[in-house]
Amino acid sequence: MSTDSARTDTGGAASAAPPRALSPEVRRIAVVVVAGAIASLLDSTIVNIALDHLTGELHTGLNTVQWVVTAYLLALASVIPVTGWAARRVGATRLYLSSIVLFTLASVACGLAQNVEQLIALRALQGIGGGLTLPVGQIILAKKAGPQNMARVMSIIGIPMVLTPVIGPTIGGLLLDGPGWRWIFFVNLPIGVLALLLGLRLLPREQPEEAGPLDAAGLALISLGMIGLTYGLAELGNTGRFTVTVTVSLAAGLLLTAGFVLHALRVRQPRRPLLDLRLYGNRAFAAACLATFCLGGAMYGGMILMPLYYQAVRHEDAVTTGLLLGPSGFGAAAAMWLAGRTTERIGGGLTAVIGGLVNIASTLPFVLIGAHTSYLALSLAMVVRGFGIGMSMMPAMTAAYRVLGRSKINDATPQLSILQRMGGSIGTAVIVVVLQNRLAGTHGSTAAMADSFGVAFGWVLGVTLVALAATAVLAAVERPVFAAQRAQKRQAALEASGKA
Repeated sequence: MSTDSARTDTGGAASAAPPRALSPEVRRIAVVVVAGAIASLLDSTIVNIALDHLTGELHTGLNTVQWVVTAYLLALASVIPVTGWAARRVGATRLYLSSIVLFTLASVACGLAQNVEQLIALRALQGIGGGLTLPVGQIILAKKAGPQNMARVMSIIGIPMVLTPVIGPTIGGLLLDGPGWRWIFFVNLPIGVLALLLGLRLLPREQPEEAGPLDAAGLALISLGMIGLTYGLAELGNTGRFTVTVTVSLAAGLLLTAGFVLHALRVRQPRRPLLDLRLYGNRAFAAACLATFCLGGAMYGGMILMPLYYQAVRHEDAVTTGLLLGPSGFGAAAAMWLAGRTTERIGGGLTAVIGGLVNIASTLPFVLIGAHTSYLALSLAMVVRGFGIGMSMMPAMTAAYRVLGRSKINDATPQLSILQRMGGSIGTAVIVVVLQNRLAGTHGSTAAMADSFGVAFGWVLGVTLVALAATAVLAAVERPVFAAQRAQKRQAALEASGKA
């Protein structure tokens, strides 16, 4: 697809319409999507803090218990690629509600598990439901809101995406110290029931679209490729080195993913590939995807360090650590309010550049972190960094949606989700390897351990610089498209006032 042809699919008159306040229907749908996203994303982080506790409760080793997290991530990664086709085939609303039911029931079953083998299997089932929830919810909301309101819609979706990694450890620590580890899973029951009831009442009823036959070969290639990459990166983060398992998993994942790319580009009409890679012919979409990937690495790579610092260097417990991470959530929440409005005025790319600059400035204090750095100084820096993350991630994704029409949302959403998650996995794995290698030579010295975290944050700064470069490319590519859309909006407003 050429850049010009991609632009013609931006919705015609709809793209020219000026942004307006979100309709009550769109606001109601947003509430449902956010409720479902909170449950799915919260479970990606809340369990991590309980792994050491689970080794004692389930009478097994940490290597086995680690699969409680890994099984969820692998199932989640394998199901994302099929969301676009499945949403067309059975209807996005029906698929969304089914995913909520599956996720909620699997969560309750996880809480009732009697041994580690049951828990691992049920976590995989939970991951299937969780993997469908957010991308399908984004599809529903993006289609209903339309291109002209995409900035405000994406800022709403961004709330759980940036807040749950912060509040997850806090909630997990409180539940572990209170009612026990089973409530880490039971807590999803009220959220899931609420999301289901709201969905049944508020989501639009729609007919399935023409989906065509399932691209089974493409599904096998990309799903197995995602599993290989996700598992390899998870093991790299756990071991801190390229073992035979890590190397084979990553190599297999890359080969299978490359095979999918070749397969998808060879598929011709009337058949359609599982993921439409020709969307990358639109330079603005390609730049937005690159920015989303890099920002995922910068965000999650940085988020993993502070909980470890507070526990390993400052010897804080899980609850206190969770509370100390809270300030970044305040910054992210403020950014969510501002990002949508700024994106409407100057474009998603330029907004993401501003957020990237804030990220760089706020990461510098962590590069200089010491064993006795003031908690107040760290909290203020986390507020600013949370703000920068909120001003970067969602505007970049908004730019990707705005240059595509409604007909491409089903194809674009799973690709953006995959890139964000893979960017986060790669960023996390690299940062953890750097940290572990540095900590190995500290011999228990608190000052040396703090210096190790400073070095790891130096790598975070490097990833953030790469993300900034990607958003700069996005801003440059998006600028003429955004200017043309603004001119169309002004012309439409003049014509409307003339008719009045």
